[in-house]
Amino acid sequence: MAFHPVRFPLDVALGARGGPERRTDVVTLAGGGEQRNGRWQHARRRYNAGYGVKSRADMAAVLGFFEERRGRLHGFLWRDGLDFSSGGAAPTPLDQTLGTGDGVRTVFALTKRYGADFDPYLRPITRPVAGSVRLALDGAEQPGGWVVDLNTGLVSFDVPPDPGAAVTAGFLFDVPVRFDTDRLDVELTSFDGAEAPSIPLVEILP
Repeated sequence: MAFHPVRFPLDVALGARGGPERRTDVVTLAGGGEQRNGRWQHARRRYNAGYGVKSRADMAAVLGFFEERRGRLHGFLWRDGLDFSSGGAAPTPLDQTLGTGDGVRTVFALTKRYGADFDPYLRPITRPVAGSVRLALDGAEQPGGWVVDLNTGLVSFDVPPDPGAAVTAGFLFDVPVRFDTDRLDVELTSFDGAEAPSIPLVEILP
């Protein structure tokens, strides 16, 4: 298996459905109360790209993409139309906090924070979009002196940030996914129309 750094057809992806999935065990006690346990540290996203197929051309693009990926064998990039940025549509270098400098550490992982004060979730971002990452130290944008690995989301500084310096970032990102089926069920509904009721995709977690 391999990972192909190519994005699923965007026109189809923007019409798809899906979102995060969690795995929680819920045990009902004899007295009617509950005990709950979250089994997964990170959410796993699932999508159905079938809803985005609107024409024969869409279906032809998906078919070619599916065959090149060999069904479930190879992973690829997916643009989640709802959640693809560290902040707004145009990222700023202050969107997300990555950590605090200690004068020694040079590597920081891109993350996105969900939630506020109760129990915020930090999502690892492993597939940032090339050219979209912006970094700042204590609010001052850093135009150079660092590199980002587009396959891991790890940012490496040439010189360790000073002790106490806030490391922040903004970025666009894709979701690493694979097809969750080895079969496409396609229906031609008219001369230029096609439907594929189910094209399931599942996120590939690190």
